[in-house]
Amino acid sequence: MTWFWLAIFSALLSATAAILQKKVLSELKALDFTLILSAVVAALSTPLLAFTGTEGLNADSMLYLLVKSVLNALAFLCIMTALKNLEIGRTLPLLAASPMIIALLAFIILGEMLSAYEIIGMTLIVAGTFILELKKNESLLRPFHVFKSPGYHRIIFAALILISASAVMDKFILVKFKISPILFVVIQNYFFLIIFLIIYLFTRKFSGEKIFTKERSKYLVITILIIAIVTIGYRLAQIESTKLAPVGIVISLKRLSVLFAVLIGAKLFKEESYMKKVAATILIVTGAMLIYED
Repeated sequence: MTWFWLAIFSALLSATAAILQKKVLSELKALDFTLILSAVVAALSTPLLAFTGTEGLNADSMLYLLVKSVLNALAFLCIMTALKNLEIGRTLPLLAASPMIIALLAFIILGEMLSAYEIIGMTLIVAGTFILELKKNESLLRPFHVFKSPGYHRIIFAALILISASAVMDKFILVKFKISPILFVVIQNYFFLIIFLIIYLFTRKFSGEKIFTKERSKYLVITILIIAIVTIGYRLAQIESTKLAPVGIVISLKRLSVLFAVLIGAKLFKEESYMKKVAATILIVTGAMLIYED
């Protein structure tokens, strides 16, 4: 069950990153932050190449990695944009629907089968995190209504689709080309930097505004450095776990990061309905345990 603990570790690190990202996004624009973070992550992950070989690296695998990285990069930018403009408790829970989409795609594309316990566990995780999206006196169908509403919820829905497709490609690339998780993550980080730089150059309006002012530079530099280290950690743990277990199950457990981030973030950013979020924890943890026991 090494993959289980790797997925849980990835979830914890991902939650830590989400909370810190929310704080930094109060100071920076989403695209500025995304580009800076990708540059730091790429730089810090480079020394990891000393611990891996180049087995499986060829023109075909690089092409698949590039396509997968484009999907993942666009999803990350969507999430950062929504996270900057919405409460953390109403942004991240919607992403918990991804295990269902991933499981379906993995079944169709990869032929991965899920047991009854795994399906029930995934359903409980999704149900619990959807409850986190509800506000007082709102309909139980609220999580589905937001997908039809304009604005940032549509951005989250776009991220949901992109993440699901990207996760299935993770498994496909690891199985087909047998690339080591470290090499996979490092190359992906390089692609992220190139993709975000291209997006920045084509969309950013150069107003002359300084990203780092004297008042906030030290705080932002330290926080972004921490986020970068945590990001490398959760990406490595997720890819290693994906290599060892069905991708739908791994992403289900990874979505526990939503729970951790919302419970901590709701207190930190003084968001409402804290006890309801605690109650949803029972459903999510129960779902994770069902997956683990299988």
